[in-house]
Amino acid sequence: MPTPLKPTVEFDDTLGRLDLRLGRVLQAEPEPNAPKPAYRLTIDFGKYGVRTSVGRFTQQTPEDIVGRQVVGVLNFAPRQIGDASSEVLVLGVQVPGADSGEATALTPLITAKLGSKVF
Repeated sequence: MPTPLKPTVEFDDTLGRLDLRLGRVLQAEPEPNAPKPAYRLTIDFGKYGVRTSVGRFTQQTPEDIVGRQVVGVLNFAPRQIGDASSEVLVLGVQVPGADSGEATALTPLITAKLGSKVF
């Protein structure tokens, strides 16, 4: 049974407050000190710089992730995950049949400009 939809919200109070941008993964490597299996991703957001994200994208190999464009939230406060500071939340969806939290990243259908605003 699907989970119910959440109540309606105003754009300016929710999505309008997030800085969602497109980046390209430059590096992906295991983060050995994370509490659960995770990768440390180095992501280029164009004019917004290169940033680090730690996420549970381990259902894919690092080779499958490097070079992919991903959507990230740039204006969340950094989170300490293991020994790494995760500066960006990469958006993803649950991998079917995988443990809770195992994700695959949201990606555009075609290659777009790095740093592009997501709307």
